[in-house]
Amino acid sequence: MKALDLANKKVFSTVLKLTLPAMLAQFVSVLYSIVDRMYVGNIEGTGDIALTALGVCAPMATLLTSFGYLVGLGGAPLFAMSMGEGDMQKAKKILANALVMLVGLSVIAMAITFIFAKPLLMTFGASNATYEYARQYLLIYTAGTLFSVVSVGLNQFIIAQGYSGIGMATTLIGALANIALDPLFIFTFKMGVAGAALATILSQFVSFAFVIIFLFLKGTKCRLSFGGYDIKIMLKVIKMGISPFLIVATDSIIIIASNICLKAYGGKNADMWISSLTVVQAFLSIITMPMMGISTGSQPVISFNYGARNLDLIKKGEKCILGMCVAFTTIMFGLSFVVAKPFVGLFTDNPVIAENSVWGIRIFMIGIIPLAFQYAFVDGMTALGQPQFAIVLSLTRKLVLYLGATLLLPKLLGAHAVFYAEPIADIGAAVLSTTVFLIFFPKILKKRASTMPAANTSLSDTAILPDTDISFNKTNKNTTKEMPFDTEEDKNLSEDENSENN
Repeated sequence: MKALDLANKKVFSTVLKLTLPAMLAQFVSVLYSIVDRMYVGNIEGTGDIALTALGVCAPMATLLTSFGYLVGLGGAPLFAMSMGEGDMQKAKKILANALVMLVGLSVIAMAITFIFAKPLLMTFGASNATYEYARQYLLIYTAGTLFSVVSVGLNQFIIAQGYSGIGMATTLIGALANIALDPLFIFTFKMGVAGAALATILSQFVSFAFVIIFLFLKGTKCRLSFGGYDIKIMLKVIKMGISPFLIVATDSIIIIASNICLKAYGGKNADMWISSLTVVQAFLSIITMPMMGISTGSQPVISFNYGARNLDLIKKGEKCILGMCVAFTTIMFGLSFVVAKPFVGLFTDNPVIAENSVWGIRIFMIGIIPLAFQYAFVDGMTALGQPQFAIVLSLTRKLVLYLGATLLLPKLLGAHAVFYAEPIADIGAAVLSTTVFLIFFPKILKKRASTMPAANTSLSDTAILPDTDISFNKTNKNTTKEMPFDTEEDKNLSEDENSENN
């Protein structure tokens, strides 16, 4: 189990080795929902209604998964920074706190979903025809929340250690299990929608077990441990992870709003439009999820070198990440004109749903290349420990541009106008994110350079967190060194660690 050298001066090679497995892992993770929708849409007699039901459940499934990203993508940059500083004890403590957070959030989310299942589904766009199918799927899927959230969250800490191949394997084995189990439970055991949900949670358990076992292995660089729980660490993880959490969680809000508008303005064709949107969103996820693999999978390079103060490597890394995002979206934009129709055919043989789904894919692709800038720059800010920028940019795209267009356009143009909200939000957010990044990125690096340690101070002996302003002496058994911290909380946290270590 050889980990990557995140300080390697061949930045493109390092980014490539991190992002390719992450992209593949995210692509494979998309198969969880796509395979479910594909098989369910082909259930004889009830396929179209069942497919609509899965579209209604999609916001809840997305929201549940987002808690894994809150902790995983919030804790992993802090974890990588600590490793870059040479503070393995602190990295170990962050990992232990992350596990507790993931388990706690899973239990809370499960309880809320079980209690409020019916009003949630009716709010999300369920009709009398689709409610029972949606209820079956959601309740079974929710039972496996712990497996999904913990595996998604802890997998980020595996990737942050440089084990990109293991991170890919975590998702791959779960997806392959789902592909194998879906037809067995749906068709052979004749369980229908319930079978699709059961196959999904069993597959998530496989990924969960794989992650836990790997993090306990002796050969793992930073192993999972228990103890050292600290509310200050948990709050830092939430602060860092709130942006990726909102990116994923607000997807649920958008889907909910879209379904409500389609139901309100679609008339007798409302279920047809929801089915079409479900297929279009499945196609979009084939692009956005692997692109998130690029932008988040490469974060360890940025975070580690920020902790080690390798500023030139950060600049090179950001250029590589942006270039890969743009190249990927450009390729997928071109392919969409070729594969849209056969892709839709995997889900339905209804000619009306198929025609509108292909049209919807064309509309969604209008802003897909500009979206690459949004992903690269927002996740780049998070990797640099600047979640405040990432949060504002993410919320602006989803809750101002996207949600605003989703609510306004159908009133003016009809139900089909819901589909135009995607490119409007993508293009507008790309312009804003690029402007903000070009203004503040140089300032962040300049401030970092101003806190460079003295020549006789080893980087591995100097703990740095983002926006460091306060310095104090940290004394160990042999020597005293200056260690800057960004808040008094960090100072207290370091003192707590010293008392534990001594």
